[in-house]
Amino acid sequence: MTNVRRFQLMLSLVVIVGISAACQERKPIKIGFVGGLSGRVADLGVSGRNGAMLAIEERNAAGGIQGRQIELVVRDDEQNPETAKRVVAELINDNQEVIIGPMTSSMAMAMMPQINASKTFLLSPTVTTTDLQSKDDNFLRVISTTNDYSEKSARYQFEKLGHRKVAAIYDLGNRAYSESWYNGFCATFNKLGGKVAKTTTFTSSNDVTFLQYAKELLAAKPDVVLIIANSIDAAMICQQLRKLDNKVNIVISEWGSTERFIELGGQAAEGVYVAQFLNRSDQSSRYQRFRVAYQKRFSQEPGFAGMAGYDAALVALESLAKRTGTEPLKKVILNTKTFQGVQQPITIDQFGDADRATFITKISNGVFQTVE
Repeated sequence: MTNVRRFQLMLSLVVIVGISAACQERKPIKIGFVGGLSGRVADLGVSGRNGAMLAIEERNAAGGIQGRQIELVVRDDEQNPETAKRVVAELINDNQEVIIGPMTSSMAMAMMPQINASKTFLLSPTVTTTDLQSKDDNFLRVISTTNDYSEKSARYQFEKLGHRKVAAIYDLGNRAYSESWYNGFCATFNKLGGKVAKTTTFTSSNDVTFLQYAKELLAAKPDVVLIIANSIDAAMICQQLRKLDNKVNIVISEWGSTERFIELGGQAAEGVYVAQFLNRSDQSSRYQRFRVAYQKRFSQEPGFAGMAGYDAALVALESLAKRTGTEPLKKVILNTKTFQGVQQPITIDQFGDADRATFITKISNGVFQTVE
């Protein structure tokens, strides 16, 4: 082989290697997303997905991460345990290191055996069950557990509003969340001197009706009715309660506090209280910039789920940008500990549990207004 021929072959090899390296650099970084995008909890899942999508689109517009674009790989868990297992397996098999989601506690519990057996971890925007608290597993979150919301809600109802007797209804379809929330509320309310006079449960479906449930709750003559359900069911329960007693006091859990609740509940939603991590009265430039960007992109309010999805994506993106070499992304997040969210810093402990402020809000004139 002549020297010229050898040179040509070596040059071709260098070009091929260079092209391959360039293609590898341009290959997008994939981040998974799993949430209920259909059915009765779709407002929660869609908002969470939109928030994550917005954060990623903004990062890509700014150049991505080390010159690489980020791709959000979306799956619908349909709020069905079997579907959740199937779609999370797809993302694990696609070598997704991080999955933003799920959006409900019951879906997280269904996914955890597969997640813990893999190198993938969940970074949930809205899962709050205490069943996953203080565990060294592959589950991280950007909001507090149900204990924070249920305790603050119980204290406000007892200490500020003077309520002493409560009747409660909760959805068994998201049992890991609803029972955790119910137990936390009852523990605090009872300790303060209150009484839970009536408790009833249901399983969310298109066939369930709530008139009889409303009659049973009101028969206990409560000072306040507690509803732990998704936005659609919570709105329907409020409507039935207010048909029977238009002055009944109502408090709901943060799960139901999407804009969809106000839209469906209408006048029946007026005066309803909820403890949540979103301060809709926030006038800070960071929150207002996010809110305007979300509205422009999706033509709707972000709500708590949209902001939580955005915050979760911010945590993932910042950690990807900080990572050096092959360091596990979960380790980067746990070592970083504190991230700046849309409204407040998000502190994540060694178990992946987050801590953030909780606000009491009341629906007045068709909007959530922060009262404490």
